[in-house]
Amino acid sequence: MTHAVRIHQAGGPEVLSYDDITVTAPTANQVQIRFKAIGLNFIDCYHRSGLYPVPTLPHAIGMEGAGFIEAVGSDVDQFEIGQRVCIGAALGCYTELGNFDQNVVIPLPDEIDFDTAAAMMLKGMTAHYLLRRIYKVGPQDTILFHAAAGGVGTIATQWAKSLGTTVIGTVGSPEKAELAKAQGCDHPILYREENFTDRVRELTNGEGVPVVYDSIGKATFEGSLDCLRPLGMMVTYGNATGPVPDFSPALLAQKGSLFITRPTLMSYVAKRDDLLWAANDLFDVVKSGAVKIHINQKYDLKDAAQAHRDLEDRKTTGSTILIP
Repeated sequence: MTHAVRIHQAGGPEVLSYDDITVTAPTANQVQIRFKAIGLNFIDCYHRSGLYPVPTLPHAIGMEGAGFIEAVGSDVDQFEIGQRVCIGAALGCYTELGNFDQNVVIPLPDEIDFDTAAAMMLKGMTAHYLLRRIYKVGPQDTILFHAAAGGVGTIATQWAKSLGTTVIGTVGSPEKAELAKAQGCDHPILYREENFTDRVRELTNGEGVPVVYDSIGKATFEGSLDCLRPLGMMVTYGNATGPVPDFSPALLAQKGSLFITRPTLMSYVAKRDDLLWAANDLFDVVKSGAVKIHINQKYDLKDAAQAHRDLEDRKTTGSTILIP
């Protein structure tokens, strides 16, 4: 017997159940991972709440973790027993032991420990597709990144700064503003105290920014559009305050022939080569010291419900991990 945190129905943090489970032997193309650390992400809350339905119930949630391989299936040709590995975009990581298709598993370099890997894979590969694929930021750019003191925000801010980009970031408190500034955020905006749209326009001499990265959703969507210069790119990649309301595409024309995308990490790493590209670029910036992973909260796996409450109540900063 082993333990997993599963949902038997959609709902609030109270539906997270710390269950005894039996893990079968891996099938032909699977590896069995003994997790040493597991990442906490907002997408976990979306799976729990039913906003992003899981395929079957009951089901372990969680998309990110690190550990070592305990068993391999008969057709596995990429991994071996005892190898250090991590997951960054596959459902079912809230468990002590689990089976995963070998094509979603990533070899973990010796220089990166399990806690760090669990804290960075989903968030760091998200930062990769935001900054290096959807819109390639560089020294010529000033960008707006919402939730700059959060898990993705702290990684993305450091990564963008290493590329010479000027970063404007929204945060919810003076303490988070100091944290964002320490990661390289040039202009933290306390969104509860000032209008972030007006402040962005002021910082860019009225021009606006070429790209906005928005994981907040409903509460910031219209204001984010108004931060963009003509032909700017709106990247809405999360729903922390709820889904973006319906709107007419004509709105994009009225505001300057804007572009908009609603991406997910899973689309950007669906191919094995793209998954390894994102992971290896992330490993490189972490090993070089350009991006430092800040694990500011740790919870026992059995306390996942409290971790979800704290995440949704904006009580966390940086990365959070669960320890089996």
